[in-house]
Amino acid sequence: CFELLLSKEVTHMKKKVLTFLSVLMLCLIAGTAFAEDSVESNKVALDTVWVLLAGVLVMFMQPGFAMLEAGFSRAKNACNILMKNLMDFSFGSFIFWIVGFGLMFGAGNWFSGTSGFFLSGGADTFDSLSWTTVPLEVKYFFQLVFCATAATIVSGAMAERTKFTAYIAYSIITCALIYPISGHWIWGGGWLAGLGMWDFAGSTVVHSVGGWLALVGAILAARFELVVT
Repeated sequence: CFELLLSKEVTHMKKKVLTFLSVLMLCLIAGTAFAEDSVESNKVALDTVWVLLAGVLVMFMQPGFAMLEAGFSRAKNACNILMKNLMDFSFGSFIFWIVGFGLMFGAGNWFSGTSGFFLSGGADTFDSLSWTTVPLEVKYFFQLVFCATAATIVSGAMAERTKFTAYIAYSIITCALIYPISGHWIWGGGWLAGLGMWDFAGSTVVHSVGGWLALVGAILAARFELVVT
């Protein structure tokens, strides 16, 4: 018992030392950056770190949704729910990079973007995001985690009633077309933005879109069950 207690204490001390060294290293790196670079470049660097941190926090909604939905499902379907929440983010990341980000924020018309696919294009391609100076890849990551959030909302509404392949197909369509186009209307300079609509935190672009998709999915799943019955 004493040896176990001592082992736990040593492990706890190691964690403290590693945390201290990590913080010290970050402080040294930050101090060096502030000493060598200009104020503007430091601003961009700090903004980039903050956006990445915020994006990572939003990304952790994925395991949060997974745990919530697994808890509301029967034990035999827990692995299925967890895999759905993992794979919708995986497939969504790929398809949002290929086409979704361009449709949402690329230069285009009132309905959707028509450029910027594969994160390609010049400075004017993503003019709707020109208000921030962080790198384009960071902008993509930040928007990606919100796209995945909208997509994964549906998995709980249709838990235990949807085949894995059907859910993956839905996730691909959502991340490639539905979410990007509706997001372009507000955040990408589309027709709703032209009417003066604002969405500061994604209550419409993210959560409302995900909620409506979940409602439609639940209705269709219920009707299919009735037909089968």
